[in-house]
Amino acid sequence: MKVCALIIDDEPDIRELLEITLLRMGIETQSVADVRAAREALSQREFSLCLTDMKLPDGTGMEIIKLINKKYPQLPVALITAYGNMEIAVEALKIGAFDCIAKPVDLNLLRQLVSSTLQLKNQDEAIKQQSVLNDPNQQLIGSSPSMEKLKKLIDKVSRSQAPVYISGESGTGKELVARIIHQKSPRSNNPFIAVNCGAIPQELVESEFFGHKKGSFTGAYADKQGLFEAANGGTLFLDEIADLPLSMQVKLLRAIQEKKIRAVGNSIEKSVDIRVLSATHQDLSERVAQGHFRQDLFYRINVISIVIPPLRARGKDIIELANTLLKKLTNNKIHFNEEALNLLKKYTFPGNVRELENILERATAFAEDNQITPDDLQLPSIEPCELLLNSNLSLDEQLEELERKVILKALDETQGNKTAAAKNLGISFRSFRYRLSKLNI
Repeated sequence: MKVCALIIDDEPDIRELLEITLLRMGIETQSVADVRAAREALSQREFSLCLTDMKLPDGTGMEIIKLINKKYPQLPVALITAYGNMEIAVEALKIGAFDCIAKPVDLNLLRQLVSSTLQLKNQDEAIKQQSVLNDPNQQLIGSSPSMEKLKKLIDKVSRSQAPVYISGESGTGKELVARIIHQKSPRSNNPFIAVNCGAIPQELVESEFFGHKKGSFTGAYADKQGLFEAANGGTLFLDEIADLPLSMQVKLLRAIQEKKIRAVGNSIEKSVDIRVLSATHQDLSERVAQGHFRQDLFYRINVISIVIPPLRARGKDIIELANTLLKKLTNNKIHFNEEALNLLKKYTFPGNVRELENILERATAFAEDNQITPDDLQLPSIEPCELLLNSNLSLDEQLEELERKVILKALDETQGNKTAAAKNLGISFRSFRYRLSKLNI
């Protein structure tokens, strides 16, 4: 089948410009001026790509996107809209647009968008022909209603190119979900780059993201490729994005919007084609309200939102997950006794799946006769906190004292290793260091 693009715009000059550009790329075109004609064209032939203007004489580009998403879901559609209209762009991505491009149309960006769209469409069709035995969803263990809902949402968002924001408590598997989205997407043959934003020193964040030129600062002994360029054609996963300094948030927003980066010490911009996934265990909307995270960046990365349920809310999944993890750890040589399984059912897992993995690794070391007992699990006992009964302290003082106890306990369990303590508490090292300073520990 010949590659053909449907162009929808009521301005003859714009239609002609798009037609000439695509024809020079070897792409056949059909142009229409309104929603009615677009409906007729879509019903009469198969297209490989659709470019639609936002404002049309008898409707909007949003109507076109909704129509295509409902009746022709395999057809990528990109919206052409006024420059800087982020709200419309975000809404278009949410309802199913593949991408957005601003007017006046940058022809280099247009060519890049069309090329990547057609390439990803071909890869998407190849992925669908693979055996269901290779379904990455099988990495998500559990059949509870919340997990089934999560799997369906992952299937849906994997076909999109919109940014996805993944939230959930520490240890719930945010990076795993990001990897599955990548594996199920048309970008699966290209790089998946994961970075913990909280682990990068503030003065090196820009260099890590965008790269640098030799001699651009002290210690820059050679040119360095940044994470954005390394992920070109694939997916960039920004974990703990809430820890990014405000100065870097501005530059990240521009890179996501313009799809261009500039290395530190370089005057030349490079175009990049990546999909951004991000995550944090913090409440990002609260960080926005406090002025610690830019609202415009939050809207840009939160086009599609995925909330991962905590393990305690997944009911029967706990036992299925525990059995699967134990099988992987011991090659099916060690099993739970009934009392151990009952104890796991009752435990709340504040550290979620990561805590379950740690518990099982420890239990296998203590297990005798190829059987894990309740004593082997060594589950922590939850004791009432007497601090909350102290009416002489304010709420803030009680919470601060409780936080002090938790941090001291974490440091004691790791023999004073701050990095390990921060990891066990599910917070970034930067955040842990701040709490130590605040509490004078």
